[in-house]
Amino acid sequence: MHFDLNFPVTASGSISQSKKNKNKQPQQSSSTAFTPAQIKGIEARLDLLEHLGYAVIAFNQSVNKKIDPKTHVNILDELFKQLKARPGTVFLKRLTIVLDNDSEKGFGLTNANVSLVEPYDVIALLPTTSATFSLACLTHSLPSPLTAHIIALPLTLPRLPFQLKHTLVRTAIKNGAVFEINYAGAIGGESDASLSTFGVSDTGVSGKRNWWAAAREVVRVTKGKGIVVSGGVASEADYRGPKDIANLLTLLDLAQNLAHDASVAVPKSLILRAQARKTYRAVLSEPRLVVPKATQVVPPTQQTGDGENTRDNVNISQTSSQSSPNPALTLSQPAGSKKRTCDEVGLQSTTNGHVKKKIREAANAEGESRRKKKKGGNR
Repeated sequence: MHFDLNFPVTASGSISQSKKNKNKQPQQSSSTAFTPAQIKGIEARLDLLEHLGYAVIAFNQSVNKKIDPKTHVNILDELFKQLKARPGTVFLKRLTIVLDNDSEKGFGLTNANVSLVEPYDVIALLPTTSATFSLACLTHSLPSPLTAHIIALPLTLPRLPFQLKHTLVRTAIKNGAVFEINYAGAIGGESDASLSTFGVSDTGVSGKRNWWAAAREVVRVTKGKGIVVSGGVASEADYRGPKDIANLLTLLDLAQNLAHDASVAVPKSLILRAQARKTYRAVLSEPRLVVPKATQVVPPTQQTGDGENTRDNVNISQTSSQSSPNPALTLSQPAGSKKRTCDEVGLQSTTNGHVKKKIREAANAEGESRRKKKKGGNR
């Protein structure tokens, strides 16, 4: 089973820029309409992915800076209603938040916006500054209903806008986050249009050169662990099969087994962790109530008219009345021997202890006298 966790989709009019905000980053519009031509193109891309052997596909919706409850619209819900059913193929919803300087104040992953994030199966963060990269690795990778599962990197930019520190990367991997490498930049193909609009993607020959340099750095820092490879491709001609992607990753000095796990094992564990995001601190199993076995209940005592305590519905056998006064303290003896109480056994053990002590003292005295005689003979 192979995974493609970055299938970019953009609704018509979903990214707009007003005249008042010409110098600012474009914001997401409330339009969620997909034209028939867009639906046809998406279906053709899905047919090709199925033919290449991909069984789990994550549709990616990108937002800029933060999640704004006033303007955010889930465009994937409307898209899934217009797509035809495909038995054997699993569709997931992914939300990618592009973080910039304005996102350092907060990018919407708060308890107040849990209802907006809950419909998505996977949450990804794409940091573009050093501060947002630190937040993504240290804070938002911890298990919670708002945890980030994927940390995407702008690999096609002229250079990474931050340094990949070993401490931050190891902490993120330890918390369960993974670093994403999109192979669209390696072949210079057409990537997500929204990322190009946000200014975090570059295409062409320069973008391909930048991708190879940045991807090698990611593999070197992570040592090949915690890496997931995705498509991020927007055209049919740029898709590649799982085996071709594994061979492509080996050119980044990645071992063959790790290159295979980047598209099979790592995405699978990522999806399992994403499913546990909605539980308390990412607990996979549901709590189960264990009822203890029934114990024998002693019936309550009742006070009789004569002032004696009796028990209701209790039959005392004759064998119990004929037992010793303190049966709990009676030690087990071999068959045919007389039972002795703890008092008798304790008295006997005490006597035996004194006798043994006297014997040891006599033996020591005798040995001392022999040594003295031996010394006198030597003189």
